[in-house]
Amino acid sequence: MKYIKYINNLIKEKYPVQLEFHQAVKEVTESLEPILKKYNKYEQNAILERLVIPDREIFFRVTWVDDDGKIQVNRGCRIEFNSAIGPYKGGLRFHPSVNPGIIKFLGFEQIFKNALTTLAMGGGKGGSDFDPKGKSDGEVMRFCQAFMNELYRHIGAHTDVPAGDIGVGGREIGYLYGQYRKLTNRFDGVLTGKALNWGGSLVRTEATGYGCVYFAQNMLKEKGEDLEGKICTVSGSGNVAIYTIEKLQQLGAIPVTISDSKGMIYDKNGIDLALLKEIKEVKRLSLEAYAKEKKNAQYTPVSKYKDGINPVWHVPCFAAFPSATQNELNLKDAKALLKNGCKCVSEGANMPSTIDAVHEFINAKICYGPGKAANAGGVAVSGLEMAQNASMTPWTFEYTDKRLYQIMEDIFNNASQTAKEFNAEGNLVVGANIAGFRKVADSMIDQGVL
Repeated sequence: MKYIKYINNLIKEKYPVQLEFHQAVKEVTESLEPILKKYNKYEQNAILERLVIPDREIFFRVTWVDDDGKIQVNRGCRIEFNSAIGPYKGGLRFHPSVNPGIIKFLGFEQIFKNALTTLAMGGGKGGSDFDPKGKSDGEVMRFCQAFMNELYRHIGAHTDVPAGDIGVGGREIGYLYGQYRKLTNRFDGVLTGKALNWGGSLVRTEATGYGCVYFAQNMLKEKGEDLEGKICTVSGSGNVAIYTIEKLQQLGAIPVTISDSKGMIYDKNGIDLALLKEIKEVKRLSLEAYAKEKKNAQYTPVSKYKDGINPVWHVPCFAAFPSATQNELNLKDAKALLKNGCKCVSEGANMPSTIDAVHEFINAKICYGPGKAANAGGVAVSGLEMAQNASMTPWTFEYTDKRLYQIMEDIFNNASQTAKEFNAEGNLVVGANIAGFRKVADSMIDQGVL
């Protein structure tokens, strides 16, 4: 379609080195062809041109002092993409790999993910190339305070509501919120992922992992399957992976893998969740420590990965949960999963599968849950946290978890029904992208040329 080709070329011309952003735009726009052909109002109103270029891109220097008294300098940013259905909403990522292309792909994905939740949230993302690993609490605090000294001008409970992401957990959110409160003299719901004592929500920590499993449950239920007793593979060992494993175990599944930047664990008897939490949430150690405690667990360091291939995806399994980072699962990995009998892939990370891998899953007609649908649980409970903050009323774990399950079920049903509407039954990539796009695009048309 000429319109789609024009948009993808436009992005490459305007942002020539932002490859992750190119990939995200291509994946979305190509799946929108059925709705763009059926309704010319979207091209007439230049909706795609307006969606792929953010409302604003904010870049700033972050200057802080380390424990040795040396001045350190990092880059920070916040990219506010679209607020047609609610305030900008999306996480902050602190990681050395952060660059404008990665933040823009994440922010672009967030537009559609947030729309799918049915909650009033627009799309945005931000972060810094700061690496919290190996830093003392004091260094992390001073960096977060310096970061917020610039960011606070651009955010607010009804303007832009950041949350956590890779490298930004409860500790970082606490330091960021404390500095925001000091600078503005306001106590409002401007950040989500807060501690329970000062406005946080139960289930927020677990939300992305739980939601990813709930989405898989719904995909499998439609085919008369379930997860009980099934072998599952999970990548990553951060918040998403940990609580994916927790929910899988609660449902009687057997997750057998975890990974981090240094290597991968295969524990054929099932991951020891208590040990994993102690190593990653308390001690903040690498998975080498897991292997030392569990002698029967097999540890493979990154240096021994063959041809750069992540061995997580070459372990036979019934269901796979990519929960680490973007493009961690390529075409070779997808073929290995299918060859080894994988029947379900539910993405806990943002865009963890390459486009070729996605096509492989769709063509194989397995249950495939794309990230913008399957990992929407985190931002869904962030939206529920915003609702609790607005009413100054906390909800119980059971009530919030029930709301999360219902949201994930609704996302699946919406994506599934939309796919059928546009003659793509079973293709949840098409269904999720069109469903999210339609809600945002129609809202933009309603509000005029902005």
